Amino acid sequence: MQFIIIVAVIIGVILSSMVRILNEWERGVVLRLGKAVGVRGPGLILLIPFVERMVKIDTRTITMDVQPQDVITKDNVSMQVNAVVYFKVISPLNAITKVEDYYFATSQLSQTTLRSVMGQYQLDDVLEHRDRINAALQAILDKHTDSWGIKVTMVEVKQIDLPKEMQRAMAREAEADRERRAKVISAEGEVQRAQKLQEASLTLAASPSALQLAYMQTLTEISGDKTNTIIFPMPIEMMKPFLEMAKKD
Repeated sequence: MQFIIIVAVIIGVILSSMVRILNEWERGVVLRLGKAVGVRGPGLILLIPFVERMVKIDTRTITMDVQPQDVITKDNVSMQVNAVVYFKVISPLNAITKVEDYYFATSQLSQTTLRSVMGQYQLDDVLEHRDRINAALQAILDKHTDSWGIKVTMVEVKQIDLPKEMQRAMAREAEADRERRAKVISAEGEVQRAQKLQEASLTLAASPSALQLAYMQTLTEISGDKTNTIIFPMPIEMMKPFLEMAKKD
């Protein structure tokens, strides 16, 4: 009985070392006595016991968070920047045989590349042209990881932390810029107002009847006021007939 149990255990160990099941997104790099002999999967995989072993690789897109890096821009502004890198394994064989740990290698390369690329831009460019920086990071990373069987599909600069002093300086600059724009808009409004008043005065000067109508309209508006005392200004043109009559007398 004891012998049967031992045999059953041995058979179970052999079967467990022979049979592998891979999911749809997994691939297996098979090593035979230490030598890579191919990539298998997905589905049921049979291995030669004690001769072959398999290393599983996930071929789905991997999201990797790049740790915040201390960066000095081209115009000597210190900041902390972090990013997120999206990549996937397109050659499982190379990912196993060409680099010791493809995830760690990609992470370290992303950190050094982030510092290098960000240091080539001035602060204003970093804040305004983030898409350009993302494209540059993606191109550099994809070029260097290609031999590892890695495809970098996208890189996004996630957060930029500026020193408190720089934040306050930028806030003052933005406030001054808003005040400048407000003054410019106010000045433009005054210019337009002066132009309209000039046009109105020319129109009224060319038409005495229009001047009288404007005067009557002003009187109507003043009469609607609830003040106790109302002073009606009278144009000198309305007094001319009475002055001429006084001269004749």
